Amino acid sequence: MPSPIPATRLLPKDLFPSVEAGSCSSPLLHLGPGPGPGSSLQVPAQRLPGRLWSSVIQWKQLRAVQPVGSGGFGSVYKAEYLGSTVALKNVKKSSKNALASRQSFWAELNAAHLSHHNIVRVIAATTCVPADFGDESSIGAILMEFVGSRNLQQVIYGRPEEPLLAPTWLRYSADIARGLAFLHAHRVLHLDVKPANVLVSAQDVCKVVDFGCSVKLEPGCEVSPVSPHRSHVCGTYTHRAPELLRGEAVSSRADVFSFGVTLWQLATREPPYTGDRQHVLYAVVAHHLRPPVRHHPAFLSERGRRCAALLGRCWSAQARDRPSAPELLEQLERLELVEKTGEGQTMDSSSTL
Repeated sequence: MPSPIPATRLLPKDLFPSVEAGSCSSPLLHLGPGPGPGSSLQVPAQRLPGRLWSSVIQWKQLRAVQPVGSGGFGSVYKAEYLGSTVALKNVKKSSKNALASRQSFWAELNAAHLSHHNIVRVIAATTCVPADFGDESSIGAILMEFVGSRNLQQVIYGRPEEPLLAPTWLRYSADIARGLAFLHAHRVLHLDVKPANVLVSAQDVCKVVDFGCSVKLEPGCEVSPVSPHRSHVCGTYTHRAPELLRGEAVSSRADVFSFGVTLWQLATREPPYTGDRQHVLYAVVAHHLRPPVRHHPAFLSERGRRCAALLGRCWSAQARDRPSAPELLEQLERLELVEKTGEGQTMDSSSTL
């Protein structure tokens, strides 16, 4: 089962520590020796925290704060913090579902203790946001490494005139699979894998971000129930696994299903579905609707046929029939080898595969 959200995490703002000192801590999070809950844990003055994230944001150390984007979740800023460029995410309370938005904020921290090349690292987080950085609707703020403002959604659809060749999208796919394999090895399910939640760095490396739908499995458990009041609001309907759409228990294979849709988008640069949302939801569950593969020009080459076979496994109606993330990575590396050795050169001229 996912880790429960303690009732004290939902305390009203007037019970949180004061923000006037320039730093404040989350009410329950305390790392290492020193003062207990409710106190201000000090971050080293001249450098970012090390492997573990901090429950304190030193607000007075933020410099050159610039808006990057905003949406239903809140706002994201680029800033300088303790000598490094960072991203500041200010999470706001949803007017439609306040509880779900609070749960989403705490779910963001399910991977905060992890560090991996293909995961966006959390530096610090707090439920205490000064008025200069938030308002009454603010739930909390998360400080993360700054990867850049480009995500995979923009790479796929933003500039269709720019080619997205097989070596590139295969490498991107392998990056995502490595990130998922690492998360799953640490019992974290992302549950909202899609191109918009994959950032592309200046070094052209993909990093998985946005853990607001994630759950943390208990030790020894392979599945997690999804709370009924969250199952219909969590994730993106075009990428959700059938079991998640049905509100059933989910496993790491739900991420594999979503990865399959993302891989299809990388290969085709097309939207996975058209038509009414409710029709798509029903068809995915009841009639095994999936993005088109058969006769699609992107899957006519030898490499394309192998990719199509992998997609078929990712999209299996039964979660147990889908590959694991490490198996995905192995298959993708084989596809990369096909590209390098030229085995997939017999292809339709309109295909980038």
